[in-house]
Amino acid sequence: MKELKSSVNKTFAILEYFTIQKSEWGVTELADAIGSNKSTVYRFLADLCRLGILYKDPSTEKYSLGLKLFELGSRVQLKSAFVEKTHPELVKVASSITETVHIAILKNQRVFYVDKVESPQGLKISSHIGSSNPAYSTALGKVLLAYLPEENQSQTLSVLTQSPIAYTKHTITNGKALLKELKKIKNDGFAIDREEFELGLICIAVPIFNQNNKVIASLSASGPANRFQEKNVSKYVSTLKKGADAIQEKIGFFNP
Repeated sequence: MKELKSSVNKTFAILEYFTIQKSEWGVTELADAIGSNKSTVYRFLADLCRLGILYKDPSTEKYSLGLKLFELGSRVQLKSAFVEKTHPELVKVASSITETVHIAILKNQRVFYVDKVESPQGLKISSHIGSSNPAYSTALGKVLLAYLPEENQSQTLSVLTQSPIAYTKHTITNGKALLKELKKIKNDGFAIDREEFELGLICIAVPIFNQNNKVIASLSASGPANRFQEKNVSKYVSTLKKGADAIQEKIGFFNP
């Protein structure tokens, strides 16, 4: 391998070897292919794994591309085709509800945050655009799971319930209980996260349909438990649905 001037160049030189034809590499075979020292290649691979750019299969010890690259690529498509159209509606919803508002999509059993408007009341929520969480533990994710086609939902739930993490004592980790929750969500038209991902935090989410009436994203309002009263749920849902309807008018047949 040519002498490269920077770690950035070396990193991209390594990533170029991960192709559709050859998506997995062991350390030794990659070092041989590149013509570089095995320990040097191993160090770069380990760093890329820590960043989520690569994934190491514990059974084969081979490396493949990780979710971080998907996240980065998604931001480009979503910003130009989706976020630029929907952000003004997000601002309106946040102003009306006066809580933090998110838009998210579902990929690989995880919910990815694609846009966010902070609460004008000052409370900062730890989520950030481009990050992701397991779908079963959030209102944004649960509403997206609820509207999956039945065959996709069954497959997704089987994966999710293999080794679920209880983020709080309220997290739903039982497969049957989760399926019951998803049926209720689809019937009601909205989901509630009652401190299931973070203690003290409540989130209410509704689906966003495109003009083919396919659910392609979700819209939520999040805030502290002491401000989210059960008596106000219908008001929050009504405002969120108005925002989702306005977004539907703007995005056409968009499908991420």
